[in-house]
Amino acid sequence: MYTVKELFPTLQGEGAHAGRAAVFCRFAGCNLWSGREEDRATAICQFCDTDFVGSDGSGGGKFETAISLADAIETSWRSTSAGPQQRYVVFTGGEPLLQLDDELIDALHQKGFEVAIETNGTIKVPKGVDWICVSPKAGAELIVLQADELKLVIPQAKHQPLEKLMARFEGMDYRNRFLQPMDGPNLKSNTELAVSLCQKRPLWRLSLQSHKLIGIR
Repeated sequence: MYTVKELFPTLQGEGAHAGRAAVFCRFAGCNLWSGREEDRATAICQFCDTDFVGSDGSGGGKFETAISLADAIETSWRSTSAGPQQRYVVFTGGEPLLQLDDELIDALHQKGFEVAIETNGTIKVPKGVDWICVSPKAGAELIVLQADELKLVIPQAKHQPLEKLMARFEGMDYRNRFLQPMDGPNLKSNTELAVSLCQKRPLWRLSLQSHKLIGIR
């Protein structure tokens, strides 16, 4: 059984694949926050801006089997008249690795999909995932120390000095490193901080939430 909050075709808005056609599959649930506002102040991750509770979003629902969810993802991809080439699905959440498993990955590979995840890095990644984006959260144990992409949202309340943290990540096996300014009332100053750090430490690139800038999901 898979519980999906929402499932929809869009463009990837962030990171190395920004602008790429994709189906987003947002799983319900997270291991760093319940998703309930009354629990936010005591959660490990307190800045999440995403509703991942339940299965009532567009395209969401309960899927009994990997095949049924893979079929729904394929239907979503086809809904934009996209052809069979370059099929790309991004699993996000919440925390997608609470639900993503070998059976679902295999079912999607059989349909020609490249499988990507956006994870907080606290759960081991199953084999077969084609693109791993890790977005670590301050105060959470990071166990995914090798990935295609590191996306560090800054600043977080429990961060150690940022340049010390960045230097630590520079010594790890991440193929691409991005700084993403935290959304919210301080977005302008957070963006200025991210720009200055990318200029100072050019192993890092700036990631903006382009989907928000152009008004898509």
